[in-house]
Amino acid sequence: MQFDEAEKLCKQTLEIHRVHSAPASLEEAADRRLMALILEAKGDYESALEHLVLASMAMIANGQENEVAAIDVSIGNIYQSLGRFDEAVFSYQKALTVFKSSKGENHPSVASVFIRLADLYYKTGKLRESKSYCENALRIYNKPVPGTTQEEIASGLSDIAAVYESVNEPEEALKLLQRAIKLLEDKPGQQNTIAGIEARIGVMYYMVGRYGEALTSFEGAVSKLRASGERKSAFFGVLLNQMGLACVQLFKIDQAAELFEEARAILEQECGPCHQDTLGVYSNLAATYDALGRIEDSIEILEYVVKLREEQLGTANPDFDDEKNRLAELLKEAGKSRNRKAKSLENLIDPNSKRSKKETTKRWGGLGFRI
Repeated sequence: MQFDEAEKLCKQTLEIHRVHSAPASLEEAADRRLMALILEAKGDYESALEHLVLASMAMIANGQENEVAAIDVSIGNIYQSLGRFDEAVFSYQKALTVFKSSKGENHPSVASVFIRLADLYYKTGKLRESKSYCENALRIYNKPVPGTTQEEIASGLSDIAAVYESVNEPEEALKLLQRAIKLLEDKPGQQNTIAGIEARIGVMYYMVGRYGEALTSFEGAVSKLRASGERKSAFFGVLLNQMGLACVQLFKIDQAAELFEEARAILEQECGPCHQDTLGVYSNLAATYDALGRIEDSIEILEYVVKLREEQLGTANPDFDDEKNRLAELLKEAGKSRNRKAKSLENLIDPNSKRSKKETTKRWGGLGFRI
């Protein structure tokens, strides 16, 4: 994920091609695709598009029809990121035509383009078209052509699930993600992928108020990532934060505090104290300490966050006023009684209710938990 260094190395490679390679070589085209991938990850979509167009021209010159179609998909992705949806549709449809004629109507490559179109139509508000393309892709994965790997099917199901999740059909998304896990669970080297899927399942359970099932999914993901040595990544820190929130909803406040503390240490190291994910964990940890009656610890964190925003991030963010008001309230109460009792959790949560993300955030507003 060191994109600046990757870009520097790729520039050197392209310079070597410019001096020593024949014009429009396949090798240069491959490296331009790599550069486009790097630039897209950095958010430099216009420059990424330039490299993809040059790569496509080289592939056309060399008669590489399927590679041109694959680049058209990447070009469509860039257009979609730029909000140029008509051009994105045109690129995807070009690729679709080639894949259908060269690979067959039921090839996974065709399904992958259907998923891209489904995502695009969701973003443009055409939900009927979006679901139709999802169904077309599903038909292919339900009856895969010979040679299709289980990993390919699982990846496709996971991508379709993301679209269903976007169109607010979490139950359909959950079914697809659970199918994907079953396809991968006996495959070597797939534990991190399964952990990522379990984390997504956990988030969906959380959003529909099924907190016990959310916690179980998060625990599975965390266990797999710890076992694989991925315990210091930013993703792992975010996952611990989500798991902590599930514990809060289940009144496991001590466990939540431990998870938020570990998440804070990881995100401070990986993202820095000013990153939005780190700030969210600070807020959640302060709220947990408040719930546990550890008022001094809560005040210490909030004072740090308020100072951080004032000195480095600015005060325009709406969270700043919330944090400042919470800090003032805690200081006022601390002045009255250093040994005050923590706010009653029973007054803050209704364990029998199922609430939306917006309602959940509002419900915990008194303590300031951040989803």
